[in-house]
Amino acid sequence: LWNGSFPFYPGKNACFPFDTTRAVIISVFLSMLATFIIILPGIRGRGRLFWFLRVVMGLFVGAVVLTIQFTRDWETGWVTANTSYKSFSRALVNADIGLHIGLAGVNITLVGNPVNQVNETINYNEHFAWSFNADYDHSYGEGLEKGLPSPILYVAEKFTTQSPCGVHRQYRISGHYASLTLWMAFCTWLISILLFSMPILLYGGYMLLLTATLMLFSLLFFFTARNTPKCPIQFGPASLKTEYGGSFWLTLATGLLCLLLGLGVIILNSVQPEKLKLVFNLDEGKGEE
Repeated sequence: LWNGSFPFYPGKNACFPFDTTRAVIISVFLSMLATFIIILPGIRGRGRLFWFLRVVMGLFVGAVVLTIQFTRDWETGWVTANTSYKSFSRALVNADIGLHIGLAGVNITLVGNPVNQVNETINYNEHFAWSFNADYDHSYGEGLEKGLPSPILYVAEKFTTQSPCGVHRQYRISGHYASLTLWMAFCTWLISILLFSMPILLYGGYMLLLTATLMLFSLLFFFTARNTPKCPIQFGPASLKTEYGGSFWLTLATGLLCLLLGLGVIILNSVQPEKLKLVFNLDEGKGEE
């Protein structure tokens, strides 16, 4: 025993101030955008603006579809509460407790107000994965062995397979199928880019429409897990409640954008094909071909 309590492990997981996976994806797409901007002066006339808009829209959709696979803010919640910090200790701390749910697992954060309390730095960000190649219960067991703070273990326990809340299986399956549909959306986005550049505009519009449909279906899969009845997460009188996060709304906005663009291409192709050729910088010869 140390000061009447069990030893608490001294170190905690070091974390970068940003998501490295997201940073790599954004860097790749920004590099591609910079490359296209360099060759932009070589395009003549007013077609330069349409070409630039197509490049920006295409890269934006691809970056979003790929990035949201790895984000952990599909569902988020925060609460500020006075709570116990260690097991078998009466010491209370005031802290912000956050729950961030992604497609592959949950992130639980604990930040003290102030950060330095009870002679320790209270600033934690722990990830518990539930993807099909990960064992959530094993990760939770490792957290118990390390001696993670009690609020983190309390929230993580709600999502274990043995928890009476019974939400683990629903979130795990919903996240798996949402991720699968998003990978399919990424493939259909690539096909649409190829069809637009060939150019086969009508079928490119169909593939863009299919991309939008798959993205909206991924939201539907996650919606089924979000509306599963969950156990209350109480810290005294305060309750931790979650809402849809930034990744959910970004997916919805991008899916609706692809839907509008796909329908616009299909409608213009049947009503005013000449204007559609103008947008895609096609002359009469290429159009007939």
